Amino acid sequence: MLDVKTETLLAVAEEKSFTKAAERLSLTQPAVSHHIRALEEELGVKLIIRGQHEIKLTPQGEIAVHYARRFQAMYAKMRLRLTDAVKHITNLRIGITHTAENNLITEVLAKYSNAEKGITITIITDTIKNLYDKLENYELDLAIVEGKPIGNDLFSLMLDTDYLVCVVSTNHPLARQSMVTLGELKKERMIMRLPTSATRVQFEATLESINDSISHYNVILEVDNIATIKDLIRKDLGVSILAKSACMDELRKGKIAALPIENLSMIRETNIVYHKDFTEIDVLKDISKLYQEAKKHYS
Repeated sequence: MLDVKTETLLAVAEEKSFTKAAERLSLTQPAVSHHIRALEEELGVKLIIRGQHEIKLTPQGEIAVHYARRFQAMYAKMRLRLTDAVKHITNLRIGITHTAENNLITEVLAKYSNAEKGITITIITDTIKNLYDKLENYELDLAIVEGKPIGNDLFSLMLDTDYLVCVVSTNHPLARQSMVTLGELKKERMIMRLPTSATRVQFEATLESINDSISHYNVILEVDNIATIKDLIRKDLGVSILAKSACMDELRKGKIAALPIENLSMIRETNIVYHKDFTEIDVLKDISKLYQEAKKHYS
């Protein structure tokens, strides 16, 4: 359990206000200030700078908050594991990206939790950066992400290979072609993922590798939710660049069309990423096996 001073630091860092932190912790503002000063004296560093309108963490404060969150997550995980042991169950917290949310993986995880007695799964959807942060802080047991893992303490198991495609309505003239050129793509109204998404980052990086830029394309709308993008495409309100795995169900049912893009190779891995001290390796093998079986069904 975190001591009260560290809990106060986390509250101040998250609320960015001594007053709001005091309200959240049911403390007085002087008590919050006292806790922060006492922690600074204990650690021998300045943690927080109080500005005119808001507080700001020092570089040392950022480090302290990072580890405090990790301690908090590990304590919560210990409590959960102890409770699970009494009930003879195992709860897995698995993070997935928005792209993974729209492919086979959610179906596979549901099948796994149904097949394995005593296994429950909590799925958290977030950006790759946030998923890695949560994984490193022990807030997640596993993360299923696109691309290679980062961090020396993280291991991975490749689940699949995927690639980006141009997705269009079945009524769109491009749907009758076997591929789309960049020249043709520049004439289209494009509905794109947010700039922070792995799909968008990979597409822009691939364009830059051939001395092109996203600024040369007519991006009319940016949407975080992939299901919304596919719905807009079905209504022929634009075209998009998406991972093919995120469109498998719609492609199989003939609701949309997917085309490779001339001169662009946008292949990437989908990996199950886990901390090096994750011990339940059979879980990884079982999920991978179920995924491969489900993939055959959609092929």
